[in-house]
Amino acid sequence: MRVRRFKLPRRLYYVEMPLIVVTGIPCSGKTTRSLELKNHFEEKLKDSGQNVEIISESDAIIQAGHDKNVYFADSKKEKAVRSSLKSDIQRKLDSNNLLIFDGSNYIKGYRYEIYCTTKLYKTPQCTLHCNLPIEQGWLWNNARPEADRYTGEIFDSLVSRYEVPQGSNRWDSPLFTVMPEDNLTFDEIYCYLYKGKLPKPNLSTQNPPLASTNYLYELDNITKDITNTILSMQQQGVSYDVKIPGSSVNLEHAITPSRLAMLRRQFINFSKMQQNEINQIATLFVQYLNNNIQ
Repeated sequence: MRVRRFKLPRRLYYVEMPLIVVTGIPCSGKTTRSLELKNHFEEKLKDSGQNVEIISESDAIIQAGHDKNVYFADSKKEKAVRSSLKSDIQRKLDSNNLLIFDGSNYIKGYRYEIYCTTKLYKTPQCTLHCNLPIEQGWLWNNARPEADRYTGEIFDSLVSRYEVPQGSNRWDSPLFTVMPEDNLTFDEIYCYLYKGKLPKPNLSTQNPPLASTNYLYELDNITKDITNTILSMQQQGVSYDVKIPGSSVNLEHAITPSRLAMLRRQFINFSKMQQNEINQIATLFVQYLNNNIQ
């Protein structure tokens, strides 16, 4: 008598393989944090038989034969590599891996697509946002070997395009935000990924405080006043070490009116995302000018 073998439905034996989506502006420490996660979870899971793997956007760009500055300037190249990365994630979600997606992941729509993939596979996912002031990111970029730096144009473009993750969005939740000086909350991340419990509210999982209701008004006025001060001082022949009211640093040297106007627009766009304290705007703006004067 022939015995028929019935295949168990996939959902009865499927083992969840978690995904951590790492995101941030250029030079915000994404790869460093990804390696920290990998080292920690390799030790944590060493007796479970589960592997830990980083899926790297940077490696994918190199493997595709692109220079990253050329790559980020070409939307077609970006789309092709993003599609390849998403396919790689989908394929490896069904293996014995904890996946860490190390990339800029600056488009919220793309993060949503990744979320839909993990939802399809019934896989837990969380988001790690590497947050830091834009100025610090630019300084870290300039400290890199020349061949590994972003150009000023590409850096500014990526920052302006960046769509900051929000814990209120289901595709970004739970959201762990980490500053450069912070330690990663490994236990909270593990708790969610492997026990299905959201971590208790603390500084790492709270949404950033809302800026003052008049923030944009103050941002516009303060940067406008500084711009007028600089132009006025330059007309008087003061071109170096210009004292700026409200700023703890001086403007190092003269800047053309057209470039000053352009940098002011860029700074305002960046600051809309960062929403710093109002009393820091003047100093941050002058620092931004000093770092971008050519």
